[in-house]
This record gives sequence, C-alpha cells and structure tokens, in this order.
Amino acid sequence: MSKVIKVPTSLVSGPGQQGTLMLDGCSVIEQCIHSMEARGTMYLEEHLLLIVLEGTVTLTYGKQQYALGKNDMILLKKAISVQYDKVGNPDNDNIYDSLMFSLKDDLLKTFLASSEVKVPKIEGEIKTAVYPMSECLIAFARSLKPYFYDDSIVHPGQLRLKIMELLYDVAECNRNMFLQILQLHQPVRAEIRHVVEQHYASPVSLLELAYLSGRSLSSFKRDFQMVYNTSPASWIREKRLEKAKDLLETTLMSVSDICYTLGFENVSHFSRIFKQYHGQAPSVFRS
Repeated sequence: MSKVIKVPTSLVSGPGQQGTLMLDGCSVIEQCIHSMEARGTMYLEEHLLLIVLEGTVTLTYGKQQYALGKNDMILLKKAISVQYDKVGNPDNDNIYDSLMFSLKDDLLKTFLASSEVKVPKIEGEIKTAVYPMSECLIAFARSLKPYFYDDSIVHPGQLRLKIMELLYDVAECNRNMFLQILQLHQPVRAEIRHVVEQHYASPVSLLELAYLSGRSLSSFKRDFQMVYNTSPASWIREKRLEKAKDLLETTLMSVSDICYTLGFENVSHFSRIFKQYHGQAPSVFRS
C-alpha cells in the first residue's frame, strides 16, 4: 500500500510520457502512456471518465473490481479511492495508453442546462460498469492526440467544447453511462452506515461524505448523529486512528504515508492526536 495520489491535483505517478490539458487552473484531461507495469492508489477529487486505448488496467474500489481492455471506458464518481494496476499490451511494445477526463460539477451543470439531449427518467441506481467505446467515441479520443503534441496554445474555450462533445457522444452512444452522469449531478440518497464504513479510511472530507450519501452537509450531520449518537468528525477521527494503529502493526508503510493516506492534515498533527488516543507517538508505537 502506498500514499494516495490525488487526481486531478497531482498526476498519477509512473514512468513514461504523460500530458495534461488544464481548464480554470485544474487538469481536465490527462494522458498516460508508458511501457511498464504501474500500480498505486488514486483519490478522485472530481468525477473521472477513464478510457483505455491500449493495454489493460484493473481498478479496485472497496469490494468491487473492474477490468478494462483496449477501447473500454468507465465512469467513477468523485471522493473515492481507487487502486489501479496498469499493464501494457505485450503485442505492441508493452504500451499502456489511456485518457482520463475530470468531469467537474459546473461542466456537468452547463451541459445538462444547455444541451438538447433528452433527459430520461432514472429508475433505481445505475451501477458503475465497464463499457465498450463506440466508433464515435474512439474517433473523439483520437482527435485529442494533437492537443498533447502540438506546441500551440490550447484555449480554454476549445477544451470546454471538447468536454461538451464528449458528453454529447456519451449521451448518444451509451444510455447507461449517460444515466450515471445524471446521477453524478443528482446523487442517489444512500444509507449512512454504508457510506461512512466504506470511505472513512480515505482522505475524504465531511462535505464529500455528504455528497456521496446524497445529502446536504447539515442533513448528513443530523442523520449521522441519529445513527451513531456522536458527531461524524469524532467518529471518523477515532476510526482513522484505529486504522493507523493497524497499519503500523501490519504494514511497512511510513508514518507520513499512513498520515496522508488516511486523510490527516500533516504528520505533526497526526502524531499529536495519535499519542493522545493511543498513549504513544506513531514512531514510538511501531518501535
């Protein structure tokens, strides 16, 4: 287990060539090309649409595992941690090639408000799944390649139009994924216990937990108090400190990696509250 890389704030680390297209100071499209296996964990700060153009990748989220091959795609909601295992195509110089699209809330809102796409009624939750790309989506992905290699400036307006084009293509070519996009804009209300038990060990904020549960922050805090008879901040802090103790006992992760993986502010803050809770500083506890 390694430190969680935040996406899109930080590019997923790995050997090889990688490019980023920025919009409003935030990465919206990332290209990852390399010829070696790569493993790690990424924390999604924005919704992520991942398409694989060459090679394979296995994603693990909680108890769910998704395998993507060439010309496959998957849509993942924000505020979750996902483990990845990328493998290049042995028949093509072991190349792994993918594009990652950060779908910010304001872009989704603009698309849904301005597009002429008919919005269907959602009946029940649409589960995350791997889908094959249509020919129009494959062509769209190829159309982005010059953006990463051309030295000319890519204007923000161009990127907005490309994201809108992507969303139009998804809406027309894959109904289930389009329904997932609608759910990203209006999250389905989820059971409190399920949400917090699945995400407390990730670097997730209370506001993000509220989003994942389909509630406002005030509603989330109120419902959490009714379920656990304590505040979410206190409960999450204690659960993370128990998890930190377990990681110190059972892994070789450094104190700093444990700190940031579990979402603590910094190492000194983590060490102080760990000592208050467990009676010893993390470094002393391990030794």
